[in-house]
Amino acid sequence: MKRLLVCTSFLIAATAFAQPGPPKSPPSTESAVIAGKTITITYSSPGVKGRAGHIFTKDGLISHDPTYPVWRAGANSATKLHTDADLSLDGLTVPKGDYTLYVDLSDPANWVLVVNKQTGQWGTVYDKAKDLGRVKMSMEKPPALVENLKYMLKDLGGNKGKLSLVWENMCGSVSISVQ
Repeated sequence: MKRLLVCTSFLIAATAFAQPGPPKSPPSTESAVIAGKTITITYSSPGVKGRAGHIFTKDGLISHDPTYPVWRAGANSATKLHTDADLSLDGLTVPKGDYTLYVDLSDPANWVLVVNKQTGQWGTVYDKAKDLGRVKMSMEKPPALVENLKYMLKDLGGNKGKLSLVWENMCGSVSISVQ
């Protein structure tokens, strides 16, 4: 009995210490309804974690991704875009359906949003031949450091909206028109 109690106590303690903590880049979802249609972005949200000023530079964190200068625009699995309606992203026609979002950081101060037709892949898998298109993002600096990467979808009324990606000291945005 004593041996069973000691073994059980050991197993409980080992299990408690073996439990993983919160994910380093937790999964997140951003959705908005614009003109009665739902748009959803699903992504993993990395943190700056003391690397401010060393994320988007040519020798920074993202430059080590195998697809650089094209970045998965998040962490882990590729960032997913689902739209229930045909969209225009600053003039790029995006038919309703599922896509992957990337950002081209060839110029770290002037991002280009990449909408790709390949879906379901890990974030470091990128096939340029499957690009639906690219659109230049409007850039601005957030008022303070943004620790965790965040997508924002905003309904601006009518059939208009805005998609923004903000992280560290950068924010890139494109306008949305629901067709």
